[in-house]
Amino acid sequence: MLFQYEPELDAFLEFLIWRFSIWVDKPTPGNSLMNLRYRDERAVHPRAKVRTGLEGPGLTVAQKLWYCIATVGGHYIWARLQSFSAFRRWGDSEQRPFARQLWILTQHMEGLYKASSFVNLLIFLYTGRYRNLVERILKARLVYGSPNMNRAVSFEYMNRQLVWNEFSEMLLLLLPLLNSSSFKNFLNPFSKDKSSSSKVDDATCPVCQATPTIPFLALPCQHRYCYYCLRTRCAASTSFRCPRCSELVVAMQRQSGLANHTNPIQ
Repeated sequence: MLFQYEPELDAFLEFLIWRFSIWVDKPTPGNSLMNLRYRDERAVHPRAKVRTGLEGPGLTVAQKLWYCIATVGGHYIWARLQSFSAFRRWGDSEQRPFARQLWILTQHMEGLYKASSFVNLLIFLYTGRYRNLVERILKARLVYGSPNMNRAVSFEYMNRQLVWNEFSEMLLLLLPLLNSSSFKNFLNPFSKDKSSSSKVDDATCPVCQATPTIPFLALPCQHRYCYYCLRTRCAASTSFRCPRCSELVVAMQRQSGLANHTNPIQ
């Protein structure tokens, strides 16, 4: 039951963190461990003499509110929009044209956001300013809160945490852009038990790794899929390739051979 309200629970927890940290000019628990606080970068003159780098006021009320709207509200709305579009099957080509256009628009928006986040990550690794797009747009920069504060954790641990955190974010952005089938084909010659794995692969859907529900064949490779798994993948990408053989899927056919459905790849 809690799974149905997971976006609401996440939004509520994020709101509590924002309410008792950023709203009252206090660092979040993670920033507190690293002796960091938010500073309004717009109030700091670029040519002014800076002694320690700690000068400058905190965030304004407008910046705090926009930060809450973008992080808490934005994440909640996007999570609910994705679940609603998947439940209503907006990506199905048989749906109404308006719903299909909304689904394409959401896919474009997601791609644009990921590309912008990746560019911002590269800029952050080079300059060390603004970890995400929200901080860059609001000009909310993380600076040291106190020059003489005793560290709760060692400097080496903080460096490792920062490097691995940014590395994991880069992987999360890059992995969906890569074709996983190419890696599988590269690793196939090194697998030890090829006969047993091939039998298991033929009996399961390549997408959900379960016994196909309403089994359909991908043409021309004729690997078995669940109807919904294959239909959604073909509708999402006009150049969808079979994860097992990397063959371009041009049509889909019911395994019994009673029906033949061509996907919208043309």
